[in-house]
Amino acid sequence: MFDKIPLVRGIKTVIDDIQNIKDKDPAAKSYIEIILLYQGFHALLMYRIAHKLYKWHIPFIPRLISQFARFLTGIEIHPGAIIGKRFFIDHGVGVVIGATTIIEDNVLIYQGVTLGGTGKDRGKRHPTIKSYVTIGAGAKILGNITIGENSNIGAGSVVIDDVPEHSTVVGVPGRIVQQRVFIQGQLLHNRIPDPITCELNRLKYEIQDLKEKLQ
Repeated sequence: MFDKIPLVRGIKTVIDDIQNIKDKDPAAKSYIEIILLYQGFHALLMYRIAHKLYKWHIPFIPRLISQFARFLTGIEIHPGAIIGKRFFIDHGVGVVIGATTIIEDNVLIYQGVTLGGTGKDRGKRHPTIKSYVTIGAGAKILGNITIGENSNIGAGSVVIDDVPEHSTVVGVPGRIVQQRVFIQGQLLHNRIPDPITCELNRLKYEIQDLKEKLQ
């Protein structure tokens, strides 16, 4: 019954965030250490406050909170982003999360990650990150694309196309190097990486890069 009270629900979410850090980071020695010293937790806590105010259509203050969090932690999370439970930013400096980003539950990202847009389009222009995704340090995930559940994005990768679930992506541009195509012994033909599509995606990225250099 008490879970329906917004304040109680919010406190439970924060407690889950703290426990998630304790579970995933072997360097975390105590809950007090996490609360006082983890800038990823500080940025996430301020985001959750700013996001609530943003949903209430309160002007200016949500962005003020997010900019203060950026100054304090080096992590920029737009208050309009939607972030699920047990989200963990490890180390964290240089992380940027755009306004229309959607992050589901149990996602882990490292320092220098950008979840950004590719232009001045309106509407949904930032990535959707499904549950149980890990994004390595310095990775850039750009545009209105979806990273499927249980996927891993390698450090320094640049991803501009959808990633199927259970995939591992590396490189610039990002390419699938491993994908689970069997579940319970059954071959899932629609999950087998298409080499022609991968090559076309690589060419698309190179053309986009050349256009930006010419401009």
